[in-house]
Amino acid sequence: MRQAKGEAVRRELLPGQSLELLRELHLVGRDGALHADSLRKLKQVNHLVQLLRPAVDDVLQRHPAAAILDAGAGNAYLGFVLYQLFLRDSAATLLSVEPRPDLCERARERAARLGFDRMQFQCAALQAAALPERLHLVVALHACDTATDDALAIAVRREADHVATVPCCQAEVAAQLKDDPRAAEGAWPLLWEHPIHRREIGAHLTNVVRALALQSFGYQVTVTELTGWEHSLKNELILGRRVHREHRPSREKLRGLLAATRVRPKLVRDLLPELLS
Repeated sequence: MRQAKGEAVRRELLPGQSLELLRELHLVGRDGALHADSLRKLKQVNHLVQLLRPAVDDVLQRHPAAAILDAGAGNAYLGFVLYQLFLRDSAATLLSVEPRPDLCERARERAARLGFDRMQFQCAALQAAALPERLHLVVALHACDTATDDALAIAVRREADHVATVPCCQAEVAAQLKDDPRAAEGAWPLLWEHPIHRREIGAHLTNVVRALALQSFGYQVTVTELTGWEHSLKNELILGRRVHREHRPSREKLRGLLAATRVRPKLVRDLLPELLS
């Protein structure tokens, strides 16, 4: 679909979602249409919001004044939609962290115009942000490369009840597969001999490691696609719900995978460095 106009725009809205918000986010153009790029963005955000609904409901039921982190928020499309649909009438706070000053200031001004007074904004790298001691939900939509690992590490350290990430541009492990002199031996390197395969295998291996790391810290993990491939090639969604303090079998599986492939992903270096010794 190249664009949506008129009634087709309204059919894209979720219950409780306003056309005025889409105009404020500049997703709906001056002609009242959702053009191709905006339509793709809205479909991704709205589908993720629907997948997040059970997590948000659970968090608000158990923690009425919940702290929700939107990590690497960009234009904060996800945060604004979450706030309008779920948080407007709650006591929860949504904290958006974004390192680019222009995006951060624009989002802050937009929240003020909309009266979204429990949206907070920090212009900072995620690792340098001043965060509450306890977070209840951490989301990261298309946080690039190791920024996704930073979001996952914060979720684990701040004992988030739920975490949801849509990774993007995972380059770190692919570079390790190419350049690390400790790279795997035997038949393994045949899987990434060609650059296109190395990029794909690197991204896949990165997300397998992320899922196992979350499981090892007691999260029940679901890995699925976010939306149709026609809307985004960065389409893998990792959902985690904390159900235990830790899970040693998953940690041992992760240890074995790291030993076999000899990669050293950032999430493991940050949270489980003992597995690399």
